[in-house]
Amino acid sequence: MAIWIATLLGIVQGIFMFVPVSSTAHLVLTQHWLIGQGHELPPPESPEMILFDLVVHVGTLVSIVYVFRRSLWQLSGGIVRESWQWASRHGDARREMLYFRLGMLCVLSVAATAVVGFTLKTTFEHVFANPVLIAGTLTLTGVLLWWTDRLSRRPLGLRKLNPRIATVIGVAQGFALVPGLSRSGMTIVFGLFSGLKRRWAAEYSFFLAIPTILAATAVQSLDVFNHDGLGDLPWSALITGFVVSAVVGVVSLKMVLFFLYRSSLKVFSIYVWILAFLVLFGFLDTGVMYGH
Repeated sequence: MAIWIATLLGIVQGIFMFVPVSSTAHLVLTQHWLIGQGHELPPPESPEMILFDLVVHVGTLVSIVYVFRRSLWQLSGGIVRESWQWASRHGDARREMLYFRLGMLCVLSVAATAVVGFTLKTTFEHVFANPVLIAGTLTLTGVLLWWTDRLSRRPLGLRKLNPRIATVIGVAQGFALVPGLSRSGMTIVFGLFSGLKRRWAAEYSFFLAIPTILAATAVQSLDVFNHDGLGDLPWSALITGFVVSAVVGVVSLKMVLFFLYRSSLKVFSIYVWILAFLVLFGFLDTGVMYGH
């Protein structure tokens, strides 16, 4: 993979990681298009290319840490402090332990994601090679986003987040491993469906991305290095994609928060429907995806 291709894919990831239109779908479609143009890179469904996708996802985690640095500092500090208090009292919590409870709920969400991901891993990987299925999942993402803007004002604050809601969000995130189903879109949408206010649905979604993507990257890394390694994928491409996606992701995240808080996600619905139409009816040069 040439450095300019890694840069391009890093830009794609940085732009679309937080925009609820599925960054993975855009990465996969861009990879198929590049292959169709004669450029050399591993097939999108190959283990090393899936690892590259995860590495640029990790790059955008840097964007989350930067944009939400104050909230993350407060959350992580609160978890450490309340965990120490809980341990020193031998499990006797005499007052509300909000941050500790949120940490445990994040663990529950990640566990729900893992169950879905490991159970349907092989099925999900087939979608990477099938643009018709990607068009279908993009269409579904658009429907969910459009529906979200029509929801009434959500009543639940962060203290009302419970195991049921955490599990629902985790399962939604598990299905978002499919290209075309946006991770941020699915988790925010199902957080809103569960009653969370927009701000807390967004912040929980983006905080949840940190342990989830790191865990998925670790698992995929072991899978790659236990088999054929990176193959023709150079370390320089991984590093370039990581850095570029981190820088571009900061701007993308701030833009998404602007639209989300103003109930304007339907803008992205129209975009994904147009993209799905172009892919499904062959207006994009993706002949390689159809085996032509």
